[in-house]
Amino acid sequence: MTSAQPFQPLKTMSKLCLFLITGILFFSGNLFAEVVPRPEHPRPDWERKTWLNLNGEWEFAETDDNAKVFTDEASKYPDKIIVPFARESSLSGLGRLGFVNNVWYRRSFDLPADFKEKRVNINIGASDWRTTVWVNGTRLGTHTGGNTAFGFEITRLLKLKDNVVVIHAFDDTRSGIQAVGKQCQKLNSEGCSYTRTTGIWQTVWLEAVGSSYLKTPRINTDPSTGRVFVHVEVDGPNQGLSIKARVLDNGKVVAEDSVPANWRNNQLLLDLGKSVKKWSTKSPFLYDLELELTAGNRVVDKVQSYFGVRTLQIEGRAVLLNGEAIFQRLVLDQGFYPDGIWTAPSEEALKQDIQLSMDCGFNGARLHQKVFEPRFLYWADKLGYLVWGEFSNWGIDFRKTESHKPFIDEWTEILLRDRNHPAIVGWCPFNETPVSAVPLQETIVRLSRAVDPSRPVLETSGWSHRLRDPEMLDIHDYNQDPGTFRARYVSRM
Repeated sequence: MTSAQPFQPLKTMSKLCLFLITGILFFSGNLFAEVVPRPEHPRPDWERKTWLNLNGEWEFAETDDNAKVFTDEASKYPDKIIVPFARESSLSGLGRLGFVNNVWYRRSFDLPADFKEKRVNINIGASDWRTTVWVNGTRLGTHTGGNTAFGFEITRLLKLKDNVVVIHAFDDTRSGIQAVGKQCQKLNSEGCSYTRTTGIWQTVWLEAVGSSYLKTPRINTDPSTGRVFVHVEVDGPNQGLSIKARVLDNGKVVAEDSVPANWRNNQLLLDLGKSVKKWSTKSPFLYDLELELTAGNRVVDKVQSYFGVRTLQIEGRAVLLNGEAIFQRLVLDQGFYPDGIWTAPSEEALKQDIQLSMDCGFNGARLHQKVFEPRFLYWADKLGYLVWGEFSNWGIDFRKTESHKPFIDEWTEILLRDRNHPAIVGWCPFNETPVSAVPLQETIVRLSRAVDPSRPVLETSGWSHRLRDPEMLDIHDYNQDPGTFRARYVSRM
């Protein structure tokens, strides 16, 4: 959970024990085995069986020289780092807390046997902030933003053995154009800002997909009719292909549908009937979802997912979950870990944060100034824990218009990635903003409502509210005197 204290490295024995507990043996071929940190699939809501976790030891270099590159085979990397932990964390093996603008990573991998004759993508769960990737000397592209997953196809570049991936991240938390959240812009943790996260901080993995494959899912549910609408897109040729969907309840197929594949316009209708099981905080039931892209009897691509069936709406001053008013008793979770900084040391740590909060009587959290990883959201879905999704907008000088496009682009990625989680009950893209943020706030609210019309959007939590048609408002008041606090607001009730 969140700590306002400066983070201290774990003792060597504690680190060793943690890796022994959280790691598993991962085999590539018959000869190679190593302990892999954070070995679980990073996307339980969109999972394929053919994947390779690239977490573990990488070569590492860092520099403030923006012109210095480490892409040549002869480039010398002076250090080792444990991915997916940032160089500031003790779990990375480095624990370096000073500022640095450029970090470089390199490692090799062999192509797994079951990847042959498939398209292959390389994915990075999150890397802060502007990240460029090379495979076997070819530059693939650049992603800007520190919170969401991105990837590139690498099929044509691959060899059976000794493939080399190089990743570079540029990160300047003091620039005024980056969203940094609670990462401190001073050398040491101060006030409510803490240790920085530079570069890779979520799982890096390879994924084998079909010659055509499914992507960009959107799941809408209607408990009143028991119908579930699944929208997916197809990457690659779709002629002669079909999409099949099956819903499972504890392993039993309870609904299915199929449609001819049609580029971006694929909608499947799954009828669960009148005995639909609703998702709620007291009974967080999740249906399993299997999606297949097929050519006749041949499966071209297959994805495992899940969903919850529930409604969410605002009526007067109440937020209704499945038609009933629900009081949201939330903690403010900032998602920092003493040993991993922004990265949880294990999946169990993610689950434990939620369980501890629920044991204290809370039914959810405002996920504050950080975009939490999909594995956390999975456990929120699984345990019936309400959450508000927020962006890490602190650090941006909104007067610098060059900061606006990265914000818009990444917030869109967040909405698309997380909109299917039943545990998310609202979006809060800004926190305690100055007046200079108002024009961008208006754009972001309109965008959020368009991408995800199923949830309320809070323009900003605290300070500069200027939206003409707000769905809700909040106030930040740090007054510690109950008497004067009550007097200030009783007339507004």
